[in-house]
Amino acid sequence: MNWRFWGLEALAVGLPVAAVIATPDPMGYKVLSGLAAGLLLPLRHRWPRLTVLLCMPAMAGGLGWAAMLVAMFRLGRVRPKPPELAGWVLLTCVVAVAPVLITQSLTPGSILLTLAFVVLSAGAPAVLGLLVALREQLAESLQRLADAGEVVAQAKAEMAKSEERARIAREIHDAVGHHVTLIAVESAALGASSGEASVREAATRVRGLAKQALDEMRTTLGLSSTTAEAEARTITDLVGQARASGVDVELTGELEHHEVPGAVERAAYRVVQEALTNASKHAPGAGVRVDLSNRADALRIVVTNDAPDDEPITELTGGAGLEGLSERIRMAGGELDAGPSEDGGFRLVALLPQDS
Repeated sequence: MNWRFWGLEALAVGLPVAAVIATPDPMGYKVLSGLAAGLLLPLRHRWPRLTVLLCMPAMAGGLGWAAMLVAMFRLGRVRPKPPELAGWVLLTCVVAVAPVLITQSLTPGSILLTLAFVVLSAGAPAVLGLLVALREQLAESLQRLADAGEVVAQAKAEMAKSEERARIAREIHDAVGHHVTLIAVESAALGASSGEASVREAATRVRGLAKQALDEMRTTLGLSSTTAEAEARTITDLVGQARASGVDVELTGELEHHEVPGAVERAAYRVVQEALTNASKHAPGAGVRVDLSNRADALRIVVTNDAPDDEPITELTGGAGLEGLSERIRMAGGELDAGPSEDGGFRLVALLPQDS
């Protein structure tokens, strides 16, 4: 409940009614018309002009000033045009002065003083209401301007962040891309100059991996659109590359590309890629198994590797690859569970919703 509104309303209605009741005339026309004007004041919120008209009989009786002040203030709050507001003030003055001039003989000076009092009494609350309404409108405009300023400031901040990200991306591309390109060139030169087939095969494989790494870095940094070759890479190709590098990896299950959304397929690719990278780094020589289970509502990926030759895996080690992968899957609405397995190896389970 708005106590402030009802408190002000009680004062706006109660004071004019109390002023009328306090007059010595118990039940005359003046008192009845004044009470009616005061009790009808709540109508001013919906019909301010009608309320002013309903106060006119009390003005003619001489006890409607208190109610008229409240009604004229409300009329000013609705912001009528200046000619209309002046017309209401003039009508109020005529209704208030006419009975006085008819019933009493006043000197010219008294008439001027009466007119000045009536004009001031009728016009002041109307002008005050108009000023309050303009003040509220100005406050709202300033608030909207402040909100717009905050939006502009946020947009500038986001633009500055985007520009900084783009600058960092270009620097990373220039620094890392240069060395990756040199690796690809040196691999090609090694393959062309070597007479051994195994060296040429390894050099060709290194050159392909360097080129793939450069393409993926450019795509990730947003410095180039995803190429058709990158879009065509599948988990099967990833497993084949791992096998060619000497990793003992077994793949069970297959993704149906026409059934799996593109975002889910890309996330699944990154899951298997990160899992194979971790297995090669932390468990060299261990066997790796990749299982893909394409359900109706979700894609389940399980990657397990045997224990390394030197010692079993008892805790998560390494960089932030798994953390970044977990965040990526979480943003896609999925779940990731990774940790050591009972046989001393490592097990990674990812669940990706099909509606991503």
